[in-house]
Amino acid sequence: MKSTPLKQFHIDLGAKMAPFAGYEMPIEYTGINDEHVTVREKVGVFDVSHMGEVWVKGPKALDFLQYVTSNDVSTLSDGKIQYAYFPNGKGGIVDDFLVYRFDAETYLLVLNAGNTDKDWEWLKSHAPKFGLTPGKELYNASDEFAQLAVQGPLALKAMQKLTDEPIMDMEYYTFKKINFAGVKDVVFSINGYTGAGGCEIYCAKDDAVKIWKAVFEAGEEFGIKPVGLGARDTLRLEMGFCLYGHEIDENRLPLEAGLGWITKFVDHKDFIDKDYLLEQKAKGVKSKLIGFEMIDRGIPRQHYEIVNAQGEIIGEVTSGTMSPMMKKGIGMGYVLTPIAKADTEIFIRIRNKDLKAKIVKFPIYKK
Repeated sequence: MKSTPLKQFHIDLGAKMAPFAGYEMPIEYTGINDEHVTVREKVGVFDVSHMGEVWVKGPKALDFLQYVTSNDVSTLSDGKIQYAYFPNGKGGIVDDFLVYRFDAETYLLVLNAGNTDKDWEWLKSHAPKFGLTPGKELYNASDEFAQLAVQGPLALKAMQKLTDEPIMDMEYYTFKKINFAGVKDVVFSINGYTGAGGCEIYCAKDDAVKIWKAVFEAGEEFGIKPVGLGARDTLRLEMGFCLYGHEIDENRLPLEAGLGWITKFVDHKDFIDKDYLLEQKAKGVKSKLIGFEMIDRGIPRQHYEIVNAQGEIIGEVTSGTMSPMMKKGIGMGYVLTPIAKADTEIFIRIRNKDLKAKIVKFPIYKK
């Protein structure tokens, strides 16, 4: 079992620890609801050092990325970030991830922790076609990085205290290399997985403890708290963000998952599964990913059946929880395409009872 450089802090703070993606990770500290509300209203810190990082470099880096990823990487400029997925050659998804462009020949891929090894093997399998050598132009740096996600409406105000570089007005899906908390060349990005605003801080593992301490000192006046993976899940679910292994996987068609916006069918880009996905786009998909909120009292969970008023199965829940902000059950799932319209009444089968819910537009939680 691996550990992040910050494990002892989590233990000292009384975190409930559990295995996740091969790491011992903090699930919660003061409680999921309390941590969730802290991120929505103030500022919370996630240790996400378990995430994967792979460098793609050299004159063929762009050609390689255009082939293995769904999005059009050629539209990126220096300092920009892009969301994408790896098509798996069978109509499904290897993983979803972020692409950071440092320059025309230097890109960083940030991968889901649970998929890092699988993604690395997938990338290595396609690298020879483009003359990329694993360990050289294609380099797995996952064990060298630490990452903090500092999220919430007060996050940037707190973090500005730790750098002379202006960060308050940074655009969404951009990043900078800056001096931060006395550490040089920290990658500071604005994207996030909570919908609450904030930033991500990438540093060398040896600098993680110094930065963690500085972040909490800077955020003390703003009510900063550590936040575990439990609240990370409830926060992303309120926003309707996909989670690999729930909304997307090796068997799920990306267009069903609403990922058409990061599937770029442009003439100058040939990518894995392009022709198949074009065909699916033309035919239309049978199912669609929807968000819903409960009308009756009940908490939906993954794999619960979604049924209509007649009790006929029309879909399945992929994620569900009790929303800390809405104080009601919410979820995501797949239903037959004709049904996938906002305000449509559906029922979630919970312990053999069909409880009323309705389909809502994303995000599920509206501020």
